Amino acid sequence: MSKIIIAIDGYSSTGKSTLAKQLAKKLGFIYVDTGAMYRAVTLYAIRNGYISDENFDVENFVLELDKIKISFLFNPQLGFAEVYLNGENVEKHIRTMQVSGFVSPIAAVPEVRYLLVKQQQEMGKNKGLVMDGRDIGTVVFPNAELKLFMTASDQVRAQRRYDELIARGEQVTFDEVLHNVRERDYIDSHRENSPLMKADDAIEIDNSNLSIDEQFEKIKKMIEEMS
Repeated sequence: MSKIIIAIDGYSSTGKSTLAKQLAKKLGFIYVDTGAMYRAVTLYAIRNGYISDENFDVENFVLELDKIKISFLFNPQLGFAEVYLNGENVEKHIRTMQVSGFVSPIAAVPEVRYLLVKQQQEMGKNKGLVMDGRDIGTVVFPNAELKLFMTASDQVRAQRRYDELIARGEQVTFDEVLHNVRERDYIDSHRENSPLMKADDAIEIDNSNLSIDEQFEKIKKMIEEMS
């Protein structure tokens, strides 16, 4: 098929990245995980003491943004690009509960969104791109040829995230993860700048009761019908 932009938005732990990777591989498109970009910025803020449970020094953090360089490098063994923060592979470091707990307030900072949206739009200039996040179809690529909005019940999403964290060896409880999922939903949906919302022309996919393969086949068929 001709090169298009596929924008995938939705709530946390709805499998956006998994689906985006599958579609990019199938179509031979470039995949960009914008969530990883925001997580990398969050990791920088944590490491440098700008955000913690007690404090968020937004003013000084914003002054540091020009020191943050985010890039993606394809890993042939994994089959997808990993995220680098100032030259360091931080793919594993950005997936922790600590980062998850702070990523929504970081992403709500207008200067952060402006910086990353600008980079994301540059990545899509030549099309042939699958990008997932919170505001891809509404802000980053409002003219994307295909927009998907992923959703699932908070209980299902929390269970997926909990299983993933336990498999990595993190010591967390299901209630902690559920609280984090609900808190992120609220912050992402109510922030003033680029809130999480379904674009008018996006197709909503509720995957509460769909397997990864079932979801992929459903959307692959949808794309084939567009050709």
